[in-house]
Order: sequence, then structure tokens, then C-alpha cells
Amino acid sequence: MADFKVVVSDPETGRTAQVEVDGQDANRFLGRELGDEVDGEAVSLDGTTLELTGGSDTAGRPLRSDITGAGLKKVLLEDGVGYQPSRDGERKRVTVRGREISEEVVQINAKVTSGDADFDALSDEE
Repeated sequence: MADFKVVVSDPETGRTAQVEVDGQDANRFLGRELGDEVDGEAVSLDGTTLELTGGSDTAGRPLRSDITGAGLKKVLLEDGVGYQPSRDGERKRVTVRGREISEEVVQINAKVTSGDADFDALSDEE
């Protein structure tokens, strides 16, 4: 069984909440890719839709939307998710994870795309 920490943000209000998801609710995320939409019921936000925007695995490696699959891949990066260069033109080979959510992922980032998110109810559950 997979256990995830889902960080939900609302771009309209700027509020965020962190929710632990396990069991049947965690299975709703498995096999999904970054950019996919998930029902907010999985994180106790009934009537909302969430868009998956990012995440990281157990070692802290980020998920990249331009890498297919769920496995690890070494890519040469100039900038973006997973690498910030210290000077112009600098590049580095970095290990990142693909865009598919798998059991190795521990944190998932999502944003509310439709519906009214009640973050006060999420903080009361914790």
C-alpha cells in the first residue's frame, strides 16, 4: 500500500494544506501523471477538483513533467525543476523521476482547479 503526503494549494487565496493520504484514497493517485486531474474527495475536499503539479520521491528527487514513466532517469539540465545553475551556461547531469505517480513517491503537490476548498476543515482533522 502506498502512503502519500499531499500538499494542496489554492491559487486564488494563496492558502496551502498538507494531508496524509493512505489506503484506498492513495490508490486514486497511483498511475496518474503530472497535469492529470483528481477528485478532491481523496484528500477530504468534497466537490473540488485537484490538478497534480509536482512531487518528490523518498530521496528527494523531483518529478519532472517532461520525463515519461515512473522510473529514474539521468538528464542533462540547464535549469528548471531539479537544478538551479549558479552561473550562465552551466549544465549538470541530474537524476530525476518521471511524471507518473508510483509507490516510490512520498510527496505530491496539487492545486485546486475547481470548486470551493475548505482549508479550515483540513486543519481541524490534523
